[in-house]
Amino acid sequence: MKATVAERGQVTIPKPLREKLGIRPGTRLDFKDDRGKLVAVKVSDEDPVGRVFGCLGRGLKTDAMIRSLRGRA
Repeated sequence: MKATVAERGQVTIPKPLREKLGIRPGTRLDFKDDRGKLVAVKVSDEDPVGRVFGCLGRGLKTDAMIRSLRGRA
């Protein structure tokens, strides 16, 4: 797959690559030079803890949740 650099330095990433790699509008990429090769890596702005925080939705404090899970409510 090939792409042409536009006058303002823009490049269109071929659709099959965007689909395969999950690159959608708004996806941030980090660019670097790796021995003469241009490398782009997706940047995750998402906090991994924030993504799962509160997912249990039980309204219990941590100690109470652990006691419950261990069968010592």
